[in-house]
Amino acid sequence: MQSNNPVFAKSEGFNGQSAHQATLGTDPSQWGVGAPGATGLHDYRPMTIDSVVQKTAISLGVVIVTAFATWMVTPEITDSDKLSQVYMAAMVGAGAAFILSMVNSFKKVISPALVLLFCAAEGIALGGISKAFEAMFAAEGLVTNAVLGTFAAFAGTLAAYKFLNISVGDKFRKGVVAAMFGMVGLGLLSLVLSLFGVQTGLFGFGALGMLTAVVGLVLGIFMLIMDFDFIERGVAAGLPEADSWRAAFGLTVSLVWIYTNLLRILAILNQD
Repeated sequence: MQSNNPVFAKSEGFNGQSAHQATLGTDPSQWGVGAPGATGLHDYRPMTIDSVVQKTAISLGVVIVTAFATWMVTPEITDSDKLSQVYMAAMVGAGAAFILSMVNSFKKVISPALVLLFCAAEGIALGGISKAFEAMFAAEGLVTNAVLGTFAAFAGTLAAYKFLNISVGDKFRKGVVAAMFGMVGLGLLSLVLSLFGVQTGLFGFGALGMLTAVVGLVLGIFMLIMDFDFIERGVAAGLPEADSWRAAFGLTVSLVWIYTNLLRILAILNQD
């Protein structure tokens, strides 16, 4: 069954083509026969759960390290000017992460370097946003609770996927991807309108902001379920090990999505 997720749609193995077809071609005459320097079936390394875990750990490690570095090098927030500087760093990181996410999503051959660049940009964005939120809401432990909640959501979703034997159908995939792009579109629209002084409140800290944050959190859980399904299919199809980076990218996007929405929920609940 063909994937509707742009992260996985460019990978032949995720869309029903065998791994050997994806890497060696459909013509048997193109396959190596073991001569020195030839690429054949004997030196083919498939993607495994272990390789996905390793690449995901590296990706999340880059996000965490750059987020921590951003937190440390940005100025201490003591007034509105310092807050604006931190927000500016976060917005630059978020803009770069968005561009790189689009490149990675629609690139046919996954690039580990671009995935890690995305993770670094995302880390800058998260470091700035997290520091700003903790200062704005004077809530000690806000970021820590959001991080713990994110990994709890990951563990709970993975357990539910495995033990409840959740099946992912085509309508579910299309619905989640449509909702994901819809949420991104609303975010961009709200950003553009805010530049003209129009505040929609969709991503603010009121009742409407809480509603979109909860919807975003649920959507992030659904994205994780899709990630688990695609990884399971990819391992079963024998995708090349390089596609572990594509899987790691998808998981990182979902976890960042969950974290940012959970951080907004906790911030709203911690308002005076």
